[in-house]
Amino acid sequence: MESEFIVLDKAEEEAEWLHDFLEDISCWDKPVPSVMIQCDSLSALGRARNSLLNSSSTSLSEMGLKIEKVNGKELSYSEFAEKYMAQNQPVVLTGLMDDWRACKDWVSANGKPNLHFFSTHFGKSKVQVTDCGTREFTDQKRIEMTVSEFIDHWLRVSAADNGDNTDCGTAGRSLLYLKDWHFVKEYPEYIAYRTPMDFSDDWLNFYLDKYRMHNDPDTYSERNEISCSDYRFVYMGSKVLLGSVQILEMDAGTWTPLHADVFRSYSWSANVCGKKQWYFLPPSQRHLVFDRNMKSSVYNIFADVSQSKFPGFEKAIWWECSQEENEVIFVPSGWYHQVHNLEDTISINHNWFNGYNLSWVWDLLLKDYNEASEYIEDLKGCDDFEELCQRNLAANTGMNFSDFFIFIVRFAFANVVLLHTLVHGKNETSREPSETVQHIYFNLESIRSIAVKMKPINAGDRQGVLLDLRKDLEDHSFIELCAAVGKTYELIHGRSEVTRALSQCKETMFSDFIRSQVQCSEDLVTFIDDALTKLGGDFSG
Repeated sequence: MESEFIVLDKAEEEAEWLHDFLEDISCWDKPVPSVMIQCDSLSALGRARNSLLNSSSTSLSEMGLKIEKVNGKELSYSEFAEKYMAQNQPVVLTGLMDDWRACKDWVSANGKPNLHFFSTHFGKSKVQVTDCGTREFTDQKRIEMTVSEFIDHWLRVSAADNGDNTDCGTAGRSLLYLKDWHFVKEYPEYIAYRTPMDFSDDWLNFYLDKYRMHNDPDTYSERNEISCSDYRFVYMGSKVLLGSVQILEMDAGTWTPLHADVFRSYSWSANVCGKKQWYFLPPSQRHLVFDRNMKSSVYNIFADVSQSKFPGFEKAIWWECSQEENEVIFVPSGWYHQVHNLEDTISINHNWFNGYNLSWVWDLLLKDYNEASEYIEDLKGCDDFEELCQRNLAANTGMNFSDFFIFIVRFAFANVVLLHTLVHGKNETSREPSETVQHIYFNLESIRSIAVKMKPINAGDRQGVLLDLRKDLEDHSFIELCAAVGKTYELIHGRSEVTRALSQCKETMFSDFIRSQVQCSEDLVTFIDDALTKLGGDFSG
């Protein structure tokens, strides 16, 4: 029965998409011939399209807000955290990719993607690609193929665009964009890059390296892009087509439709080669790209956007950014964005969250939970109503309340273990907490604030969750999680004060604590308060 409601939810989505599609079909008083445009400027294409369609679509000439570019080598972690993560502001960083192997192996001498290298070394990998010219519900149509097949298609399309139309019909000219390739998981021995320090406090991928986010076999799938093994991706897409582009039939070049990132996470995207154009909308204007019911959002900001369905669209104030080769862009939580490849492009992309944006994840979960419960409100009297809501939440959002609660408890445990390690290994003459200790305080306070928010709805104990720090300390995966976080904080703050003593923490850990078990959000608040009182006091001077 539970799976039926997931299917019903998808059916409603499909019906809504079909309604939107039919509504957006323009009605012309007389036939309008296709217009052929050869142009290397998205701005010009956008203006030409708007003129032809006589629509209310956003013109790039209206997008005057630029995103700051900063030399990443001159920016400390604390400066990045305070100015961009804490303020939830986008930025482009330069100078962070100089020593990446990917920038050598993956790029040809002419600056273009080294497609032969990919086909030779990684050609058998199965990947997801999108057909940029075909909409499927709220996203582009996805196709599975090997890397070699994708590159063969890329080369055929490129040859046809240069005048060689041999063996390349309409289907063969589809613009395919390789997305969400879990390259790091598939090729762990090939170190293509190292995560820049500013983005290294990555709780999401730390966790997924050791645990699954959701363990229900009915909703978990190895190939599911949401309940996936990690959120570290490689993207590959071809340039804007200059010849034979019928702008009434095809969007120019590979692109990604308007969206906000999964879990409302942060993301970073590094251009190994090529150039991208980004269009951003801040969270405060999110409502302007949604319909009146806040259920459906604009798919393509350069399409003929329906004024009746999206009455606020014309009021949106967009930020724009051209991202060059060897530049990294930071995308904050909740910022809607649409991205176009202006040249043949390879990029590396991560989604992640930490103490700075954990509240965004909880807010999304709570919103999606309320929508899931409203959708099956007629079943509210059933004994398994709550279980249905949580299963649908996990299927549609990627985790449910129980998954999120386990996640934040394990990170609370890990931070307390690290704090305990620092307390027992600290220099007796120190009177002030180090930057690492302050970082851990911040993490625990962030988790505590989420646990307080979860209290009124008993989000943690609905699934009978019981976590025990004593047992976790016997778990190799948990110790590895602590070590990964500890090493990252050593890198960020430039001090080797955590991992060297981590192996000894079990012997001294529990003399400091009354409580080691957490079953609900209230237990978690008490556990954190107890830890900060007993361990934090050692740094009071």
